[in-house]
Amino acid sequence: MKTILTVAAFVFSMPLFAQTQIGGNVMPNVMKVGSQYLKMNGGGIREKMFIDLYVAVLYLESKTTSAQEILSADKPMAVKIKIISGMVDNDNFEEAIREGFDKSTKNNTEPYKERLEKLIEIGFKEDIKTNDIFDLVYHPGTGCQLIKNNKVLVTVDGLDFKKALFGIWLGEDPADGTLKKKMLGK
Repeated sequence: MKTILTVAAFVFSMPLFAQTQIGGNVMPNVMKVGSQYLKMNGGGIREKMFIDLYVAVLYLESKTTSAQEILSADKPMAVKIKIISGMVDNDNFEEAIREGFDKSTKNNTEPYKERLEKLIEIGFKEDIKTNDIFDLVYHPGTGCQLIKNNKVLVTVDGLDFKKALFGIWLGEDPADGTLKKKMLGK
């Protein structure tokens, strides 16, 4: 009987750890943040001029389609980015982050300037290669961590910074409207 219960528990837990294909890229349905498991809210591919650049997936405690709720929440969350194009390099990724911050903050980047520079200088000094995985993880009370290929590179404090950073994809003027909808599970 104990063996049957163990097998049943394993089988019923499998969907929790299943994976989803997004444009042929396998992405986990669950992401561990600290001691907590976050669920995939949605994900898609960032395209520019018909070129697939990266896969972006949003992970939350509970699914929601409300961008505003996500941006204002002081809860653990993450965006996982998998680079899928050799066209993405440090320079254009940095440019995209800066442009996204400008849009996300409605050109009011001054309150974030030092923290944004810290994120870029420390987080993007190594070359970016196809199949690199970046995790932008928000921990309440600690801030946003930038993790590259499972290595923590930098932590930037502030819920306000998280709002601006996640606003790149989920704000009123996102980097890609179609990607925003997919990340919101729409």
